[in-house]
Amino acid sequence: MLSFTEENYLKAIYHLSESGSKAVLTNEIAEAMSTKAASVTDMIKKLSTKNFISYEKYYGVKISRQGKSEALMIIRKHRLWETFLVEKLLFNWDEVHDIAEQLEHIQSPLLIQKLDEFLGFPKSDPHGEPIPDKNGKISMPSSMPLHDQLPGYAGSIVSVKDSDSNLLKYLNRIGATPGKKIRLLAKEEYDESLEIEVDEKRLTISKAVAQNILVAV
Repeated sequence: MLSFTEENYLKAIYHLSESGSKAVLTNEIAEAMSTKAASVTDMIKKLSTKNFISYEKYYGVKISRQGKSEALMIIRKHRLWETFLVEKLLFNWDEVHDIAEQLEHIQSPLLIQKLDEFLGFPKSDPHGEPIPDKNGKISMPSSMPLHDQLPGYAGSIVSVKDSDSNLLKYLNRIGATPGKKIRLLAKEEYDESLEIEVDEKRLTISKAVAQNILVAV
């Protein structure tokens, strides 16, 4: 069994490794966890001993198959709890991340199975992120940042990358939420801000916001 801190590190490594496809440097982990490199080194040793990761100096950390499976179960719990908080307890989508961070550490497979069943086996959370199934399988939708699209793009919002509450409040206010139709009308050369249309409403959003909106491709 992993400690809360070990689970948080493993989840961070999974995300940083782009779902396990690449090695992650220790300074990347330190930045993601808001801690010092020395603390990361100690945790890497612990996780490596438990065979959740492998580590080579100057190469970085690679998550193992066992580590990936464990990380996906943590992510599954997190996203199911976010869905429960929004759909059943009527929290706003910008309020649930920190609460789900606490609930994701509950060690009861039966509870999570019952929660999934109670929610009707949802495929994605309130932010549009896919929920791994009970076997750890996850279906990643084809998407890319709106900022990387060209003017003339017309499609739909798949998900939001950042869980920052201020960003989520802003997107909710302008109506740019998962499932909404969106068009990219123009890109400003000076600051890379975008002119978009959501629900027939024209808006201008910053580069930072556009990088966090993932759209269907």
